[in-house]
Amino acid sequence: MKYLMCVCLLAVSINSPHASSQTPPLQKGVSVQMAVTNNASPMPEADKQDAWVIAVSSTGKLYFGTQPVTPQQLVEEMKMRPRNRNAKIYIKADSRAPYANVKKVLEAAKVLLFSGAVLLTKQPESPALGTMIPPKGLEVLLTAPSSQAVPVRVLASGQKLPELEVNDRAVSIAGLQSALNQALQNRSEKAVQISADSQLPFAQVVAVIDAIRSVGAKTVLPASEM
Repeated sequence: MKYLMCVCLLAVSINSPHASSQTPPLQKGVSVQMAVTNNASPMPEADKQDAWVIAVSSTGKLYFGTQPVTPQQLVEEMKMRPRNRNAKIYIKADSRAPYANVKKVLEAAKVLLFSGAVLLTKQPESPALGTMIPPKGLEVLLTAPSSQAVPVRVLASGQKLPELEVNDRAVSIAGLQSALNQALQNRSEKAVQISADSQLPFAQVVAVIDAIRSVGAKTVLPASEM
């Protein structure tokens, strides 16, 4: 018996009569090594042909779909392409990409009046044979919903793990969830605003966002105007 495994956001198209008759065509894209998270949500809309997916390679190169672009070109390309105002923008960044390059995409999204973005990630589970797993991601806001967002700093340490501060107090990665729960107590709006060093690998920033999601809070990644 021949089994067919369909995985979303493939770097190449699948030309199978069974796949085309049972599932919508998958969007072509740039292959990257996405960061692994545990608390991402399904994002099936990211696989639609008209979805806006911006990839960031391990070296920081940007791609709008499969088209290589500079940060300035990205803004111009997005301005020229029609979009559904309710649609999201998806960032498919390599876990090794410098966070500075991901911020350039967030800044472009802010210019185009997106209120947030979805960071696509890889999940630890393995899909069962014959099943299609939709993309998953972590949604972030580009502006804080209120002035009560808890500040979290992610600082480069030169090690595999960054240094962290919650409300200006140093915490360990292991103690991050506990510190967040304590800081979010008695707040009407559960939101955390991240300030991260630009030279950090993207995976280290995503790990903090994943922890924030695990305590039921929103994540704010502020983007400055270009």
